[in-house]
Amino acid sequence: MTSWDETTDVAVIGSGLAGLAAAIEARQAGARVTVFEKMAVTGGNTRISDGGLAAANNFLQVQQDIKDSPELFYEDMIRAGLGLNHPELVRMVAQKAAETIEWTRHALKVTYLNRLDRFGGHSVARCLTTRSHSGVDIIKAQVRVLKKMGVEIRTRCRFQEYVQSSDQGPIGIVIQDGHNPLKGISGTIKRVRAAKAVILATGGFSNDTRFRSHFYPSLDAAIPSTNQKGATAEGMIAAMKIGALSVHLSRIQLGPWGCPDEKGYGHGARFASYSLYPNGILINPETGKRIVNEWADRRTRSEAIMAMGHPGLGIVDANGAKVDKKSLEKGLRTGKIKQFHDLDAVARAFDVPATALAETVTQYHDTIQNSQTDQFGKPLTPWTAKLETPPFYTLRILPKVHYTPGGIVINKDARVTDLDGNIIPRFFAAGEVCGGVHGASRLGSCALTECLVFGRIAGQKAAG
Repeated sequence: MTSWDETTDVAVIGSGLAGLAAAIEARQAGARVTVFEKMAVTGGNTRISDGGLAAANNFLQVQQDIKDSPELFYEDMIRAGLGLNHPELVRMVAQKAAETIEWTRHALKVTYLNRLDRFGGHSVARCLTTRSHSGVDIIKAQVRVLKKMGVEIRTRCRFQEYVQSSDQGPIGIVIQDGHNPLKGISGTIKRVRAAKAVILATGGFSNDTRFRSHFYPSLDAAIPSTNQKGATAEGMIAAMKIGALSVHLSRIQLGPWGCPDEKGYGHGARFASYSLYPNGILINPETGKRIVNEWADRRTRSEAIMAMGHPGLGIVDANGAKVDKKSLEKGLRTGKIKQFHDLDAVARAFDVPATALAETVTQYHDTIQNSQTDQFGKPLTPWTAKLETPPFYTLRILPKVHYTPGGIVINKDARVTDLDGNIIPRFFAAGEVCGGVHGASRLGSCALTECLVFGRIAGQKAAG
């Protein structure tokens, strides 16, 4: 008979967006809930994200009369994922995204910028951004709500393994309470009974070099990640040890806006994402020529850059750069973003063939002005930003490991499935630890949306 140190109804492993959403819903349904977080602070990767959420028919689209639909959103995700996505999961995200945004606005009191973005692979502008341009807005709001509900969130509690019953799935977890590797403290081993269910929400494994290189050998320690240090695979591995099915583990996504001159995600990368890619061009500095559709999905852009074998150079003019002034200012201060009075100065600074660069920009302008078909398929119209208003801004770009679309397989009710495709009782998962939603490539601003959609579902079902 198992001896327990403590008991809760629902044990949530991980305090990122998915885990906290699950905790709120489970508590709302009447369950006792405890959240266990291995790091010293809550939030996981959400805390350092841009705070972007994609949703069809969201409130800003309605206000701005932008035509969209869950079906179009679904089709965009399937196309970016090369059809490897699990359709029922994609459909759930697409259908529930807008109502989930409303939940953040009304239940969590999260506010958003009065701005919609259209990132690569999306057919229309449907991407919202939190007021501070960071996912920490939602994390703080979730923590406030959970404190009012009386839910305990315990940091420095490293998950170790599941306590499993042969016919009931996981009936509890083992944690290292007080785990603090910086001080050489392993923590006290405790066994926590979960009377109703366990919810796994430990995120992805972008910073787990050993694990990721098993599936994608070239992504070794030499390739940096944008993620926080806790983005490792132990929660997923433990789930696999008790029979959880996994999928798409080799489909590791690189962020095509990574800057080799800064650590982690950085302000340069944000500038590339919000200003440079939508409004500028990406060239091979050795040839002065464009290399890709700057609005393509992340996989397409990353592969085009990696194929060069060296960083690309992004160029945008003053009009395009002002879309995200904060990241521009910070990038200029740190020297990652550089400013030039004309394109000849850009060419001299980066040893770009000046004539070729001028020809590239002229061809780009002609395509825009004449509403011609772009050579890379970028949707260009007379209203598309041109590179004609100085000063010009540049950023060196080289992809970094950003997201792991692969993970544990769940069904539309966020229930974990085993190797035979059967439900593992009492076991739920949500967020980046799960696979199947994004297939080969995730579209921008869909990660936080997915976390909230399936986090809420997991909490509701786990409390039942």
